[in-house]
Amino acid sequence: MILSDRGRYSKYLRPISIFYDILVVTVLFQFFFRELGLNYLHFGFYQIVCWSIISYFSGFYEVYRYTKPLEILSKIIRQGVIFLLVVVAFFPFAKQTIFSGQLIVIYLSTAFVLISIFKFVLFYYLRHYRIATGSNLRNVIIVGYTHEAIKLKELFETRTDYGYNFLGFFSDKKHNAHIKGKIAEIGTFVNENNIDDIYCSLNELSNTQLKELVDFADINGKTIKFIPDAKEIFSKNLRIDYYEFFPLLSLQKTPFDEPLAQFSKRLFDIVFSSLVIILLLSWLTPILALLIKLESRGPVFFKQSRAGINEEHFFCFKFRSMQINNATDQLATKNDPRVTKIGKFIRKTSIDELPQFLNVLKGDMSVVGPRPHIGLINSKYTNKIKKYVLRHRVKPGITGLAQVRGARGEISSDEDMIFRIKYDVFYIENWSLLLDLKIIVQTVVNIFMGDEKAY
Repeated sequence: MILSDRGRYSKYLRPISIFYDILVVTVLFQFFFRELGLNYLHFGFYQIVCWSIISYFSGFYEVYRYTKPLEILSKIIRQGVIFLLVVVAFFPFAKQTIFSGQLIVIYLSTAFVLISIFKFVLFYYLRHYRIATGSNLRNVIIVGYTHEAIKLKELFETRTDYGYNFLGFFSDKKHNAHIKGKIAEIGTFVNENNIDDIYCSLNELSNTQLKELVDFADINGKTIKFIPDAKEIFSKNLRIDYYEFFPLLSLQKTPFDEPLAQFSKRLFDIVFSSLVIILLLSWLTPILALLIKLESRGPVFFKQSRAGINEEHFFCFKFRSMQINNATDQLATKNDPRVTKIGKFIRKTSIDELPQFLNVLKGDMSVVGPRPHIGLINSKYTNKIKKYVLRHRVKPGITGLAQVRGARGEISSDEDMIFRIKYDVFYIENWSLLLDLKIIVQTVVNIFMGDEKAY
């Protein structure tokens, strides 16, 4: 459970809740099913995978500070019923086990009583904690001074258990003591006062102002929500939330904001990179090391500082494909004289990138994601292209959607980078494991078919 996506320490609550729930269902079945002859490893793995899939699609952990207790209870019942069916479905395939409906009911009843108690205790404790201490608050502002905006402000002040700290209105159309400033001044105020959420009354925003606010929220990692009124806003990423009976439109978070998605992607990265290291790199590395050493002096591996998630730098590993030179920050060009003979082959086939699976195993990179850029490129385009910084919200990848769509190689113009960023942003906003698999398959196809931009 998490009652806020980014509020102070709240980001830790959902992972804790997921860990607690999985621990409960994993420990309890070993206690109740001792006499059934179960293979604990198989059943435990089956349970964890099924629990993760069910909770992801049912929104079991999508509980926020404004969620109603009845809605939480509904989520628990829905999760319990579906998980019961999944547990029962395991036994027909486990021929050596004894099926006991009574033990299954006792096991799941105990598990969901413990899970429910934990969720409600945490939910009500945090509500009381916010009221008593004024901590774990989210700083908010409202854009516009309309009747609906004033009602929302009153809701923030009366429902202190929600944990919203209202810091003022911004408006170009009204002028009074409640107005902190004009819409053009929002950016400075938000950054100086650590604002978490921006609520917008659409009646007071032009289309240009609305677009600029959405872009600002994207780039600075702020949550933006809309107070619905007569104006329509078209976006496939909108969802509706209710604060009591007050409706608000929210821009959906990306899939990477969900802890379950982060966990599944990290698990996939560990498994996939381990297989590549064991089955491929273990025997290929000595061969390439010999060929690289025979042709030119220098190390077998080339490492270069690249910007990763949250712009934290790490050393990206590659098989060395160039002669030792002092222009390591200069991107390779077609017919680059620095590239060795073996280097041309391994670059053309992307074999030089294989050591990056070590980066994936370490956690610096992912198998699929936006390609990491050198510092010179980041400095050049961070302020030049609005959504460039979004690519640093996720781990960089060995391959990516931009690469399999032909957006790789030399950057000769700003349009080349804009072309890449469009694919990177699309990937971040539409990620799924299936998309990762499609990109991996297309990468392998491109390697065997040849890529004219791989040089």
